[in-house]
Amino acid sequence: MTVGISLPRSRSAALWQKGMASFMDIILHVGAHRTGTTSFQHYLRHNRDRLLADRTVIWEPSLLRRGMFDGLFPRERVLNGRNLQRRAMGRVRLHAVQALRAGADRLVISEENIIGAPRACLRATTLYPAAGERLARLGMALEGRVRRVVIGVRSQDLWWASVAAYAVGKGHAVPHPARRADIAQNPRSWRDVITDMACALPGAEIVVAPFERMAGRSDRLLEIATGRPAPTEAADVWLNRSPDRRGLADRLEQAAMPGDDLWQGRWQPFDAAQVSALREAYADDMMWLTAGADGLARLTEETPRDRAGRSLPDGTWIKGHHDDRHPQGYMAHTG
Repeated sequence: MTVGISLPRSRSAALWQKGMASFMDIILHVGAHRTGTTSFQHYLRHNRDRLLADRTVIWEPSLLRRGMFDGLFPRERVLNGRNLQRRAMGRVRLHAVQALRAGADRLVISEENIIGAPRACLRATTLYPAAGERLARLGMALEGRVRRVVIGVRSQDLWWASVAAYAVGKGHAVPHPARRADIAQNPRSWRDVITDMACALPGAEIVVAPFERMAGRSDRLLEIATGRPAPTEAADVWLNRSPDRRGLADRLEQAAMPGDDLWQGRWQPFDAAQVSALREAYADDMMWLTAGADGLARLTEETPRDRAGRSLPDGTWIKGHHDDRHPQGYMAHTG
C-alpha cells in the first residue's frame, strides 16, 4: 500500500515545509453518517488499484481507524505529559508526504467520524455540535491544504430516524420521548453545520451532495469529489442500511405509539408534528443551498435516478463497520 512507504522523518518534514504538498489535491469526504458512507468506502476499497493507477490515493476507515487520527480530536484520556494532538498531526503529515512521494496527484480522505459520532448527536440532541472544531484540527494537521470538502446531507426526519434505529440496533437505549422532542425543536440544521465547516476550512470548497440524489451512485460522488472520471465497478452496492421495525421489535415495544404497526417498514420515532418540523428545517436548508448558500458551499446539480440500483446483494444487511470492532482508542469510538 502507498501508505506503507518508509520515509525518514526529517526529510518528510522538510518536504512538507517546502510546500511540496501544494502539488497534491487533498479532498475530504466527511459523511455525514447514514448517507451511504459505508457503501462509498466499500467502493473506494474495491477500486483502490484502479484509483492508484490514476494517481489517486485513498484513506478510508480500514486505515484511519487503526490509530491515524488517535489524539487529534479531544477526548478524555490520561495525557502522561505527552502532546497527543501534536503527535497525531505529525502522523497525518508524514502519511500525506508519503502519498506525495509515491506520485499521487490527489489524496481522498473518506471518514464520517471526522465531524463527530452519531451518538454524540443523540446525546446533544443536535446535528454535529463539534463539527467546526474537529475539522479545524484536521485542517491544522494538513496545514490548510484541503482543496475540497464533500458532505452528504439527508432530510432530518429520515436522518434522525436512521441514526436512532442504528443506535438501538447496536444495543443503545430507545431515545426517550423528551429527547425526541428536543431533537425536533432544536434550531441547528445542516446550514449551521456547513457554516461551521466553512469557518473551520476557509480556503476549501464545500460541496453538498443530498442523499436523496446520490444514494447508490458512488462513482458519481467520487467524480464530484475529484473532478476525474471514476470507475463504475461496485458503484451501486448499498450497504449498512438501518434495521427496520421488525428487526428492532424486541427493543421497541416500550416505544410503540398507539395505533402504530410495529411490524411494518421503517421505524419512525417521531410523531407527525415532529416529522413536519424536521422536514421543514430540511426544506429551509435546501432553499438556502439552492440560493447559493451565502457563497459558503455549492449544491450538486444532479437528477435522481428512478431507483438507486439493483437489489441488495447477499451479505449487505450486516449492521456496522467491520472496522468498528477495533479495541477502544481508535477513532471509530470517538464521541
